[in-house]
Amino acid sequence: MKKLQFILFVSLCFTSLANYGQCAMCKAVVESGDSSYAKGLNDGIVTLMIIPYILVAIVAFIIFRYYKKNK
Repeated sequence: MKKLQFILFVSLCFTSLANYGQCAMCKAVVESGDSSYAKGLNDGIVTLMIIPYILVAIVAFIIFRYYKKNK
């Protein structure tokens, strides 16, 4: 079970590095601009999304540790 969880965790970490996302308004602005602006906007969006993922991971770790300690 731990091996499967570890493999899932590692695969999710590596697949999320290549994902870039934009809202519809940002995409419209980027399509009319140059490519360096688009890359900067994508990097900014990904950077802003790091904090919620870190917070969720911390909460999940705390809950996991709590349940493991009570067993």
